[in-house]
Amino acid sequence: MPHRITNRTPKPKYDVVLIGGGIMSATLATLLHEFDPNLEIAIFERLGRFAKESTAAWNNAGTGHSAFCELNYTPENEDGTIDISKAEKIAEQFEVSKQFWSYLINKNYIEKPQEFINSCAHMSLVFGDKDVEYLRKRHEAMKDSPLFSDMEFSTDHNKLREWIPLVMSKRNESEVLAATKMDLGTDVNFGSLTRKMGRHLLEDSHVEVFLYHEVKDVDPREDGKWEMKVKDRINRHKQEVVADFVFIGAGGYALPLLDSSDIKESEGYGGFPVSGQWLVTHNPGLVEKHQAKVYTQATVDAPPMSVPHLDLRIIDGKKALLFGPFAGFSTKFLKEGSYLDLPESVNTKNLRSLFGAWWHNIPLTKYLVQQVAMTKAQRIQHLREFVKDAKEEDWELKVAGQRVQIIKKDDRYGGKLEFGTEVVVNEKGTIASLLGASPGASTAVYAMLNVLEKCFPEKLHGEWKDKLLEMIPSYGQKLSENPELTKQVRAYSKEKLELKH
Repeated sequence: MPHRITNRTPKPKYDVVLIGGGIMSATLATLLHEFDPNLEIAIFERLGRFAKESTAAWNNAGTGHSAFCELNYTPENEDGTIDISKAEKIAEQFEVSKQFWSYLINKNYIEKPQEFINSCAHMSLVFGDKDVEYLRKRHEAMKDSPLFSDMEFSTDHNKLREWIPLVMSKRNESEVLAATKMDLGTDVNFGSLTRKMGRHLLEDSHVEVFLYHEVKDVDPREDGKWEMKVKDRINRHKQEVVADFVFIGAGGYALPLLDSSDIKESEGYGGFPVSGQWLVTHNPGLVEKHQAKVYTQATVDAPPMSVPHLDLRIIDGKKALLFGPFAGFSTKFLKEGSYLDLPESVNTKNLRSLFGAWWHNIPLTKYLVQQVAMTKAQRIQHLREFVKDAKEEDWELKVAGQRVQIIKKDDRYGGKLEFGTEVVVNEKGTIASLLGASPGASTAVYAMLNVLEKCFPEKLHGEWKDKLLEMIPSYGQKLSENPELTKQVRAYSKEKLELKH
């Protein structure tokens, strides 16, 4: 995205200000501009291009999270039954994203879908009798849902060799393992998608984009509007900008900005930064033998975001394999943040939450310490659970993005660690913020519609309704209860996004 736009000076007043140039802000700006092209909208991004932090291709796993393979979305109940309700919700949310992206392609706002989304089978792989039995029950429960009816299950080594030859190579014939497979899975380059949306906003809309502009504070005014201190990082210029509505989509920096707003809904929130690392190979011989994203069970005391998986990635037309994630720790809230981010985020309102979450998650702290201390050779040893003859020289270590896990006030524990994505909105619906990590980018369209439902309900269900149904034909309906509609929306997005399955 060209840097020339930073020469402009922001206007003193906008209808809408979006903070951050990731997938959330790009999605919300595109939705709002479609609903009302006359809205005066500004996006402020502190770095030199869109999608340089969590949205960047190598800063996330690129999984189009649709609950096909992520076992933590399908917990086993005490009576042994499998709860698939969360999996169905996430699958439906990803279908909403695909419909919206298909609309953007259809309108010629963005093009070349293969530059941001490609078909890639999603698989779950488990080892040992207990987990094989769990996966069998999970498959039985899921295949009755229209969202997962195409899911295959196998314990047969010959079938598994067809599906995942690299994983099955040199594996003992007597080993007990099982896998499920969904060919409908996708690999998504969220960075490429976000920049495509950003380019459309910059060139074909009235939305004003300001790169190298950092919002430092969001303060309430007596007239109900919001005043922000905006710093031009190139020209060292500071100014104040006022907006009727503010969205904070600044990744890890959303937390301190939300705190500066002084809304009561932000009280008690804290953040715990976790970084990640991947082992990556570009070796064509290895890549050729693994054309899927394969997830397994998390180890004991590991957070859900650390579920081991071996994935095919397609970035800028090049294929690679990625294994991880390995947890890391930094006090920064963003990759290009400050080491003072964590200490400066602690205040009297969230101290109890932070202490409570730490006290009740000591095993997690221990897990993080062990992960940080691992050598490359030890990481390769973990990889060998998937790839028996993995060679250290074939794999390089790559640092992923920073995630800030939410810590919420909890009456019982003081504070509780949350691993999902959360939208925080004030009572008047004039400010909203997105906090949290997974499933994140995959469900960006659903999350931003959630913001609009909370902040612009009358318009969304009134004058914007027809446009909303044009963009998201399934809006307001449950795909899990409608097999015919599920088929229709999947066929539509398959055609528009040029997917193979």
